[in-house]
Amino acid sequence: MAADPVLRSRWGSVRLRTTVGAVVIVGLALLLGGVALVAVMRSTLLEQVADAARARAESVDSADPRLTSDDDGFVQVVSADGRVVAATPNVAGAAAVDVSPGDTARVDVAGEDMLAVALRAGDRTVVAGQSADDVAEATAVVTRLLGVGLPVLLAVVAVTTWWTAGRALAPVEAVRAEVDEISAAELHRRVPAGRGDDEIARLARTMNRMLDRLEEAQTRQRAFVSDASHELRSPVASIRQHAEVALAHPDRTTVPDLAGIVLAEDLRVQRLVDDLLVLARADEQLLRPAAHPVDLDDLVLEEAARLRAADVEVDTTGVAAARVTGDAAALRRVLRNLGDNAARHAAGVVTLSVAVRDGAAVLAVEDDGPGIPPADRERVLRRFVRLDEARDRGAGGAGLGLAIVDELVRAHGGTVSVDAAAGGGARIVVHLPTR
Repeated sequence: MAADPVLRSRWGSVRLRTTVGAVVIVGLALLLGGVALVAVMRSTLLEQVADAARARAESVDSADPRLTSDDDGFVQVVSADGRVVAATPNVAGAAAVDVSPGDTARVDVAGEDMLAVALRAGDRTVVAGQSADDVAEATAVVTRLLGVGLPVLLAVVAVTTWWTAGRALAPVEAVRAEVDEISAAELHRRVPAGRGDDEIARLARTMNRMLDRLEEAQTRQRAFVSDASHELRSPVASIRQHAEVALAHPDRTTVPDLAGIVLAEDLRVQRLVDDLLVLARADEQLLRPAAHPVDLDDLVLEEAARLRAADVEVDTTGVAAARVTGDAAALRRVLRNLGDNAARHAAGVVTLSVAVRDGAAVLAVEDDGPGIPPADRERVLRRFVRLDEARDRGAGGAGLGLAIVDELVRAHGGTVSVDAAAGGGARIVVHLPTR
């Protein structure tokens, strides 16, 4: 028959396991301590009895024994042939106690448990005994006290441990109950962290930081989906609009014109989807660029040639040799995005430069346009960010170019910073490790 889940849960609680563990450990310790105490006490008392018997044997004159009655012990003087020469009245007429000289033995004398000690005195042996009944009585008393006291002490330990564990685990239960109530729609809620700095308080603060990250990730995901949907709606609506006009008024357009519009909008969708895939892979920590030697200056000169082919004036006088380890295709995309961004905002000239400083390749892309305000220089690296009308959907992109640059550069172990160019335009600097 299966165990009751509630009962199994109670038996599996940390509070109960802690209490049972404490009781078992303390009980074993007390039991071993009690046994050791009784054993040491009994040994000590027997040693004291033996010392008393030995002292009495040493006080007897074996040549002229004068023995008096003793209710707690006895004395016998035994000759070499084993005859009792003298004895205390309580053992008068009894046979000699069989104890070798120098030894100590437990004997039964007249129905009483005694500890006997034998000492050699000339040609005679003096045997003295002392009652051991007091030792047995003292040991029994201590054993009874321990038998009563140890269970009481274990009960105190159990109650104290149960109460202390409950108090210590109460914040954990509060955290558990709060986390159990938090759903995807309530990520703004937080667990009670308390004011201390113990393990539970640190756990609660760690969980709150985790909830902060989850809430931020959810917010970013919702914004990402919303912005992506908004960006995709524009080319889809454009294609639909031109298709509806072509169907309703065939004489107002031609097939080549319609195909050109559809192709242009399709290319926009393709670029946007490619950008979204790159950012999705970055969010999933899947951007792992290849590690091959890449001549960064060659890629810069290729990008300059592409821009010149598009009637953009490009200054490459600052390009020096620089080799990095990375993915050539990803770095080409970085340069293309930076080049397109600079060409879109430049008034006349785009400047590309490469140098090696402090073990890093420094790539700078400048334009002589209006520049980027200092307050927006970090924000332009975020997704779907456009700062002015020049970055509308017709003249620019979806606001993903610099965000992709930032993700790809960070995947290569580098950094991206935005500054002002010497002529007042924007200057975007990329640092890439040369090794």
